[in-house]
Amino acid sequence: MLNAIVQRLQIGKKLILLHGNADPDALGCAFAICRCFPEATIIAPGGLDRISKIIAEKLNITVFETIDLSDYDTFVVVDTSSPDQLDISLPSPEKCIVIDHHAFSDRWSNCLYYCDDSKRSCAEIVFEMLKTARIEITRDVGLALLSGMLTDSGHFAFATPSLLRDFADIMEKANINMDEVTSFIDIEPDISERISQLKGAQRLRFERTNGYIVAISHGSAFESSVCKSLIMLGADVAFVGSQRNESFRVSARARPEIVRKGLHLGKMLEDIGTETSNDGGGHGGAAGLMGVGDIEAILNICMQRALDFLRRLEQPTLAKR
Repeated sequence: MLNAIVQRLQIGKKLILLHGNADPDALGCAFAICRCFPEATIIAPGGLDRISKIIAEKLNITVFETIDLSDYDTFVVVDTSSPDQLDISLPSPEKCIVIDHHAFSDRWSNCLYYCDDSKRSCAEIVFEMLKTARIEITRDVGLALLSGMLTDSGHFAFATPSLLRDFADIMEKANINMDEVTSFIDIEPDISERISQLKGAQRLRFERTNGYIVAISHGSAFESSVCKSLIMLGADVAFVGSQRNESFRVSARARPEIVRKGLHLGKMLEDIGTETSNDGGGHGGAAGLMGVGDIEAILNICMQRALDFLRRLEQPTLAKR
């Protein structure tokens, strides 16, 4: 399959598409493909997240938000579990290549679709693809891919041996030091993000069951950042949502030890999305849900679903609980 994708990428004009609020993993994959294959352009119709904007600036990556689709022969979708996350309508599936590491989706079945959900980051798949194509990793491409691996593995909290081997391989091949990678993504939150975190803490509700804590909150921006702050405050699982007119967006995070006990937030939010005619997915410890509906109702569903899972677990043994 990767050989077939490599052959398709070597011909024609290609447009690489990123999901809304694209993260460093999506941007790193797109940049690697753009640099390593001819006539490729990157578009992010739903914009980049804050860290991705900084990476794009540091690596001088050009990312368009609008573009004429008729100018392109092939459309490459990276790190995107569903067409609904693209904020754009794709042309015929026969022209599309999809490279992803989330749960397999039938909605991409008519495309040239490579999905490996054992990978913690899509960057690992793209790195494997570049090795298949015998393409040498440059420093810029290496930094972009390493940024994706580091962020999508939760700074290695969810890393696998395979990810760590790929990470070290790229560092050696591209002569990159660890501090160079962390300088890309260890960025202090600005005043707007810190205010969102504080407001998220003010508005949080939580429930305790079986020795575990689930927290929910809402705001208008920085949902994933607020989620992380609720985990740091003591929640085992956190959901943070925002409402824009009739649309909502939810970000979810869980502690690694809860994920090791079997919680998979991506599958949970995918199920909730299916049941509510919305779109959810992601990883075991970090996931998202977006669509149309009332954010309070959606957050309550998320909380109850997490509590149902936690009630079936043995109680944690830590004295502090």
